[in-house]
Amino acid sequence: MALVLASVRLLPLAPSRATAPTSSPLSVTRTRRRALPLPRVRCCASRTSHRAAAASEATPSWAGELASSVPWKAAVSGALALAVCFTCFVGSANARTGVNKPELLPKEFTTVIDVAGFLSSGQENRLRQEIEDLEKDTGYKLRVLAQNYPDTPGLAIKDFWQVDERTIVFVADPTFGNIINFNIGPLVDLDVPRSFWSQVSGKYGNMFYWKEKGEDASIEAAVTAISRCLRDPTGTNNCSEVL
Repeated sequence: MALVLASVRLLPLAPSRATAPTSSPLSVTRTRRRALPLPRVRCCASRTSHRAAAASEATPSWAGELASSVPWKAAVSGALALAVCFTCFVGSANARTGVNKPELLPKEFTTVIDVAGFLSSGQENRLRQEIEDLEKDTGYKLRVLAQNYPDTPGLAIKDFWQVDERTIVFVADPTFGNIINFNIGPLVDLDVPRSFWSQVSGKYGNMFYWKEKGEDASIEAAVTAISRCLRDPTGTNNCSEVL
């Protein structure tokens, strides 16, 4: 008995260019889908160690390659980076609006400016003494500004404090939730892990902390943590803990 097979024709699932049919009637026509080009991706940043990032990348934040072999280039680069990052920092701390009110500055030089009235006179004196001792021992310059936006001297503090590569500007402002903000000089960034500043801000600057203990307690705790960190010997584990 002869067995008769019915021919089967399979329709493609999606319209495409078909290849030439094979000789067998039961063979399935296979199509080759056109590969879509992958979009080009530009990487804006990469996770690197704070030392490698500070030494090898010229980013707008704390950039400035401080090469000892070409000191004049290092000075220009560091000064330019400091000016750019300080402007960006004050802009973000002041609700992205440039504020410049030199009339709110004190008449005499001081390392602690409290235009918000968070600190008592005794607290201000203790902080000034701590900052003075820290600068003598380490060479780092810590400056504290307590404000309530928009009541702030803003950009005027840059010239008042002569902010440079070894300066840490600590702005205490509860307006936007977290009370602690920092501007870090490029040379400080080489010795202190960037994660340290986030830890200080997260521990002592969060809203629950300063609402329970007070703005003054947040400021004093942050200054103490910074002082301990900067006195630590430089190494892989320095400033790894925020006490």
